[in-house]
Amino acid sequence: MTVDSVLPLRTTGSPAGRPALRRCVSIPTERFAEEHWSQRPLLSTGGEFADLFGLDAVDDLLTRRGLRTPFIRLAKDGAVIDPSRYTGQAGAGAEIADQVVDERVMQLFVDGATIVLQALHRTWPPLVDFGQQLATDLGHPVQINAYVTPPQNQGFAAHYDVHDVFVLQVAGEKRWLIHEPVLEHPLRSQPWNARSDAVAARASEEPVIDTVLRPGDALYLPRGWLHSAQALGATSVHLTIGVHPVTRHALVDVLAALAADVPTLRESLPLGIDLDDPTALAPELTAVVDALAGWLHTADPSVVASRLRAAVRPQSRPEPVTPLAQAAAVAALDQQTVVRLRRHLHCAASDLPDGSVVLRLPDRTLTLPALTAPAVKTLLSGAPVRVGDLPGLDPGDRVVLVRRLLREAVCVPSSVVDALPRTDPGDAG
Repeated sequence: MTVDSVLPLRTTGSPAGRPALRRCVSIPTERFAEEHWSQRPLLSTGGEFADLFGLDAVDDLLTRRGLRTPFIRLAKDGAVIDPSRYTGQAGAGAEIADQVVDERVMQLFVDGATIVLQALHRTWPPLVDFGQQLATDLGHPVQINAYVTPPQNQGFAAHYDVHDVFVLQVAGEKRWLIHEPVLEHPLRSQPWNARSDAVAARASEEPVIDTVLRPGDALYLPRGWLHSAQALGATSVHLTIGVHPVTRHALVDVLAALAADVPTLRESLPLGIDLDDPTALAPELTAVVDALAGWLHTADPSVVASRLRAAVRPQSRPEPVTPLAQAAAVAALDQQTVVRLRRHLHCAASDLPDGSVVLRLPDRTLTLPALTAPAVKTLLSGAPVRVGDLPGLDPGDRVVLVRRLLREAVCVPSSVVDALPRTDPGDAG
C-alpha cells in the first residue's frame, strides 16, 4: 500500500469547518460556495473583526515598524500620491530612503488622503494567521490590505478588481456602491482601466447594492463587479482581502506550456509566409488546431496538476517558522520532544518502487528511507506527537528523521505536551 493511498494530497490545514471563511460570510459556507462564489455579491452583518485589526494597529504600523514601500501607499481623488511625499530616511543607522515618515503621512491624511497598508498577510501577526487559514479554506491564494480613509472622503473611483474580494469593516462607516460587471470573470491581463469608458457608464447607472458597512459587516465581491466607497462621519478602516482564484484559464496556460512537447507544433511556418494575409495563415491555423485537438485528449491530468501546483503553491505561505526556536529544537531534540506538521504546508507523500518515501513540497522533494513510512504517516496526520512515540523506528532513527524534518521546516516544535503520556526513554519501540 502506498502512502498516497492513506493520505490525501493536501495533508495540512484541512478545509473542514472553514473557520476563517465562516467569519467572512453570514450564511453556511456550503451555501456560499454554491450560490455566491465567483457568481454574485454577498452582504453579511453581525461579525467581529477587532481582534484582527483596528485604529491602534494602523498607528503602530505607521510609527514603530519601519514600514517601507510598497507596503504602504497613499491615494487622493482617485490618484496614487508620489511616495516621495511621505517616505524618507529613518535616521542614524537606517539610511533607507523609502521608509514611511509618520508626520508626513499624518499631514496628507488630514488633507484627505487614503492610507493603503499593503500585504498585511505578511506584516501583521493576526492577519498572517487569518490569511493563511482563509487561503486554506478557499483553496486559492489571498492577500490582505487595509484602507484607512478620512471622514467624508473617497479613496478610489468606481473600478473593478481582477481578483475576488472580501471587505471586512473594522472601524468607522463606509458607504459602498456596487454595480454589475462590464466584463465577467476578468483575468489579470484584463484590468478595469482598459475599459474605463464602459466602467464609467456602468457606474452612472442604478447600483445593485447601495449600503453602509459598519464594524463587523462584511461584503463579498466576485472579480469584475464594480465598486466605489466613501467614508462617512469618522475615520474608516476596512480590510480588503483579495482572493487570487486559480482559473480554468490557468489550465490553458499549463496545457500551452506542455504542448511544446508536440513536434508538429514546433514546426516553422512556411518560408516567405505573408502574415498580413489571413488566407495564407488559414491552413497553418487548421494544422495547429488539428494537432492540438489530437494531443489534448491525451493530456495526463497528473502532469497538468503537478505543473499547476508548482505555479500556484508558492503564492501561499505556510505557518511561519521561528528560526532561533527551530534551531534550538534541533539541537535539543530527544525522545520526549513533541513535534507536529507545520500548519498550512502543502505536503504529500508517496512511495517509490524501492520502497523509499517521497515528500512533495511546494518547492522541492525529499526522499526518505522505506522504514520511515509509518512514522511519516503519523507526522503527516497533523496531530502533535512525541518523538519517542513514532512507530516503526528505533530511538536513534526517530531522532534522525525528526531532526531532518525540523531542519527542512516540514515539522515544528509543539507546545501541546501535557495531553501526551510521557514515553519511557528506554523504549525502543
